[in-house]
Amino acid sequence: MHRINRRSFIRGTSGFALALPWFETYSLAGVSPKQPEAPKRLACFYMPDGVPMPLKEDPAFKDWSWFPHGSGKDFKFTKCLDPLEPLRDDLTVFSGLSHPFARDVHGHSNADQFLTGANTGGSGDYQNSISLDQAYAQHVGQHTRYSSLVLSTDGGTGSPRGAQTMSFNRNGRPIPAENRPKRIFDSLFVKNDKEAARRLALSKSALDDLMGDARSLRARLSNQDQKTLDDYLQSVRETELRVEKAKQWLEVPLPVVNVDHLNLEVNPEDPRNYLRTMFELIFLAFKTDSTRVVTYQLGRENGVGVSDYLARAIGFRQTHQLSHETKKPGGWENFGKYCRFLAEEYARFLTRLKATPEIDGSGSMLDNTLAFYGSASSSFHLSRNYPLILSGGSNLGFSHGQYRQFGTGDADHQENAGISTDKGWRSEMQHEEAPLSNLYLTMLQRLGVEAEEFGNSKATLDA
Repeated sequence: MHRINRRSFIRGTSGFALALPWFETYSLAGVSPKQPEAPKRLACFYMPDGVPMPLKEDPAFKDWSWFPHGSGKDFKFTKCLDPLEPLRDDLTVFSGLSHPFARDVHGHSNADQFLTGANTGGSGDYQNSISLDQAYAQHVGQHTRYSSLVLSTDGGTGSPRGAQTMSFNRNGRPIPAENRPKRIFDSLFVKNDKEAARRLALSKSALDDLMGDARSLRARLSNQDQKTLDDYLQSVRETELRVEKAKQWLEVPLPVVNVDHLNLEVNPEDPRNYLRTMFELIFLAFKTDSTRVVTYQLGRENGVGVSDYLARAIGFRQTHQLSHETKKPGGWENFGKYCRFLAEEYARFLTRLKATPEIDGSGSMLDNTLAFYGSASSSFHLSRNYPLILSGGSNLGFSHGQYRQFGTGDADHQENAGISTDKGWRSEMQHEEAPLSNLYLTMLQRLGVEAEEFGNSKATLDA
């Protein structure tokens, strides 16, 4: 091969091929001296069930209230989010943002509108609109093999007001999410030639075949590219092993009974390992520029689906129960420990992006990636004051290292803190909040989309 570009493959003798990352050695061969511009990426993550919000006078407030203490640049993470401390200069925590149409919708039914801001309502007729990720995918999707990667722990679409996907097309129809790591891996990194009768098996022999060709290629690469290739292939190997371990958990059938009576004889292999696998696949998809748009819904609302088992990674029976047991002894702490578990795995993913340099020398992958993480519920399924974190994008004009509070009523222990019954969502708002779509419009514009409105917003945030 006299020239290798970012869409090339390592090709094994069996006819299978593995996608390659970008290499500086070949990016300039036979073309202009200008290096390729780093892609702008968007990744959105959803956590169900809201977050712990004890009252200020509660002993749990100091350590286990999800929102940080303080404001502006003078803030301190609690134990819920302190795994993100090493990344504090790369992120902003928001409070006081929500979707106006969802503020009187129960948290069991609100995930559908998290990235759309649409008036999906709590009952009756249902109509959604395009989601944030798909609005960006329309702008950038033609540059990559996949316009977007839609993932969730439960897979599929779910049902109206019971979404198992975060992504909705321009007609407001749900886009099915993939939840099986092997299928994701194959679709991203395995090319099926006409001569190949089967897909690449995730086995030592098949990968070793590709590794042999990789070693041959390695001799023609610069020192930096050799390290890039070695790191990349090691990531592939590690992902392969985690995919194999996660198979048993992924094959557990979705429950069809009330979650409180669920048969727990099922054996999820390793929920923490599953999350790491999904995050790693997202990283590899970005690293190879297979896509620049990803959504991952960690779980669906209402304690439905296999995602409700994620809390077993830290010794709890089910996830959704934790939000209902905050008034029991240690309840806030238990819920907070689950949020901390998610924060640990999310921090690992962000750190991976930050540690990986861009091919054009413009900083790290995180500097060109907007990573958005949050929920459409705050305290006990209340569709207000969403817990939100925006990370990365320093090359897109975002300034971080802040805790930003919008609207009113967000001082001290947060408005609506301490709610522990379903009656809370019916209460009238005693404060003001800003539309979350203001932030979405800001993000789209910083990503290069010439949009003047999104959702129900025509204004932007100074972020």
